[in-house]
Amino acid sequence: MKMKNRLFTILSLSAVLLFSSCGNGFSDNDEQNDDLALSSEQVEEGDKTLPCIANIPAEPLSDAEKEGILFMREEEKLARDVYTYLYDKTEIRAFGNIRKAEQRHMDAVKALIDRYDLEDPAGGEEAGVFTHEELQELYDKLIKEGSASDIAALKVGALIEEKDILDLENELKENVDNKDITQVWTHLRKGSEAHLRAFVWNLKVRGITYEPVLMDREAFDRIINRK
Repeated sequence: MKMKNRLFTILSLSAVLLFSSCGNGFSDNDEQNDDLALSSEQVEEGDKTLPCIANIPAEPLSDAEKEGILFMREEEKLARDVYTYLYDKTEIRAFGNIRKAEQRHMDAVKALIDRYDLEDPAGGEEAGVFTHEELQELYDKLIKEGSASDIAALKVGALIEEKDILDLENELKENVDNKDITQVWTHLRKGSEAHLRAFVWNLKVRGITYEPVLMDREAFDRIINRK
């Protein structure tokens, strides 16, 4: 899928990973959904960390893999920046917690950028600024929509996670061959699934049933009902 086509549907709808040593990874297990969520509900399930891939050999990078790494770096930045903005706007703790998880996801993608000596599209960029034109447009749209109310903000969060999951699944299915990239994308997808459950839960405790916008119902229910 071409990068410029990835955003068409959503736009039309108005820590640190270290490759140098195996003793480190990142985990989102310290993130609680929100002040209204059950204490047993975690943004990241259990005590999971991103496995060390230092011992996985780097392989030749295809154009599709390169494009995917650069895109995912900015897409994770979009999530972090939107959640930071909405946390300041709403003070809903879910946004404060998940934005920290998104920073770790950004760091994981940055490790791939460093490993393959790519130019970082998010290097030095301030919050809310993107080199990818459609991501810039999407950011501007989502902070405007999310500013309408607490409910609107949480729906924006769920929508972002739907999109992240679908983009990562597309990368894994269509574009990725390298084992190290596969491992990173797989774990970022699991994190996004946990974040989606967190936002859906936060809407539920506020009396709102979230309906998937981008995902099909079967896939959405499978993620939400996962224990």
